[in-house]
Amino acid sequence: MKPRNQTRVSEFILLGLSEEANLQPLLFGLFLFMYLVTFSGNLLIILTIITASHLHTPMYFFIFSLSFTDICFTSTTVPKMLMNIQMHNKVITYEDCITQMYFFLLFAALDHFLLTVMAYDRFVAICHPLHYTVIMNPKFCGLLLLTSLLLSALESLLHSLMVLRLSFCSELEISHFFCELNQVLQLACSDTFLNDLILYFVAGLLGAIPLTGILFSYCKIVSSILRISSADDKSKAFSTCGSHLSVISLFYGTSFGVYLSSAASPNSRATAIASVMYTVVTPMLNPFIYSLRNKDIKQGLRQLFN
Repeated sequence: MKPRNQTRVSEFILLGLSEEANLQPLLFGLFLFMYLVTFSGNLLIILTIITASHLHTPMYFFIFSLSFTDICFTSTTVPKMLMNIQMHNKVITYEDCITQMYFFLLFAALDHFLLTVMAYDRFVAICHPLHYTVIMNPKFCGLLLLTSLLLSALESLLHSLMVLRLSFCSELEISHFFCELNQVLQLACSDTFLNDLILYFVAGLLGAIPLTGILFSYCKIVSSILRISSADDKSKAFSTCGSHLSVISLFYGTSFGVYLSSAASPNSRATAIASVMYTVVTPMLNPFIYSLRNKDIKQGLRQLFN
């Protein structure tokens, strides 16, 4: 690494998605609209599940948790971006940057684990229906959520502490609209080999195991459904998994898309634009997927508004 002037870091500069002044009002309006839709859509799902007694089941408990996580996930990045555009100020303090990074990693990982837990819930419901209420009891559901939260907190804490040990140079411009871990590591003057090693090891471990669990669950689910003789029962079984499969496809599809775009192009700004898909668009679409494809949610929404 080329030697550069090291300085005590007090702040970073978030360059955002574009530095063109005439695009800032458009970006502000677009992201404000998406944030309000995300917040209100997920809040509606939460209120519907709370008020509708027929939705007090394990599956909807995890949908409730996912909606709350999506609100928090989007709220870690978009409000700061909107404030920077409105105030014409791209500065974020070092402490705020580390805090934003911690909570972004926390809720991203929690999303990941919740999707895995929801796949297991569907596996038990379809493959072991007679034992579903015994296995997915409230205590076990709470334990699954707590374990997911603890693993997510430990992962984000590990990465945040590893960043704290780094020294930074005088070039403190982040080509992103939030403090993304890889972008921050690229600004470090000190050796980041250990950070990169931990990043790839943890991502591989906590990424491969849940994804394997999801694939295993759905292989078993498909196998069980194909053995059902009645066409109506098959349709009902597939419909209970349709929303979850759509959310999984959207989450992993956009995540892998961002990874491939960053690997194929060294342009950080292009990667930042691609990352909008999983940081903003995916949480915004999730409530629509669950409400439009789910009769129970539709019934609960009607009860809520009536």
